[in-house]
Parts: sequence; C-alpha cells; structure tokens
Amino acid sequence: LKAKARKLRKPRTIYSSLQLQALNQRFQHAQYLALPERAELASQLGLTQSQVKIWFQNKRSKYKKIMKQG
Repeated sequence: LKAKARKLRKPRTIYSSLQLQALNQRFQHAQYLALPERAELASQLGLTQSQVKIWFQNKRSKYKKIMKQG
C-alpha cells in the first residue's frame, strides 16, 4: 500500500525567484489570504490555488517554529 501511495504523489513544486519574492512580500503583508486574494495571486504567478495555499501553510508553520526558538 505504501509503495502505491508514493507513486501517486505529485512532484515537489520548484518556485522561481520571482514567485518566491512575490509570495514572501504578500506573507509580510498578511499571513492569511482570503480565497479571492489567493486566486488572484495564483493567476499572477502562474501557480495553482493549491500551490499558493500550501506555500502559505508551510510558511506559517516555519514562522511559528522560528518564533518559538527565538
């Protein structure tokens, strides 16, 4: 079962430097995006809404982890 699950997994998204710059700027402005904002940002950057959503989830998680340490 685990072998099948691994085969179905999507490849990891590689973000361009421009995409990362835009995502990080938006994150500094607001850590959470409403659906229309997410849709707009995704279309501007050529990403899916899911990719933007997951990026923000991961970024919030990393941010919280850093804040706990320091």
